[in-house]
Amino acid sequence: MKEDILKILVVDDEEDIQLLFRKKFKKDIQEGKFLFRFATSAQSAIQYLNTLNKFDIVLVLSDIKMPGLSGLDLLQFVKKEFPHLKVMMITAYDDIKNREDAKRLGASDFIAKPVNFELLRTRILQLF
Repeated sequence: MKEDILKILVVDDEEDIQLLFRKKFKKDIQEGKFLFRFATSAQSAIQYLNTLNKFDIVLVLSDIKMPGLSGLDLLQFVKKEFPHLKVMMITAYDDIKNREDAKRLGASDFIAKPVNFELLRTRILQLF
């Protein structure tokens, strides 16, 4: 695996998100630019992150509204336990409070659903 590959954890409770990301980023995945891992809840994302070597993931893309722990709860955990990780919030609930909370808690960026994948790709590359 290439060293400059961007390893990204996508956290979203929607079942079809994995297929959608693999389709929209197919070329980037094939070219070895992005490697995606997926979690369907904040709890499973935390479990996954706790099993990793320090630099196995460089970016977390998280939905905000999920059953159990929210994406903002996950953001707080990540910034406390893995401060080197960048976190981008992706949500259908694009309101000023969510944006302000995400920024205050340390999110690197915030994108509204439905996701414009070209914009998302650009924003990801801008972070690195």
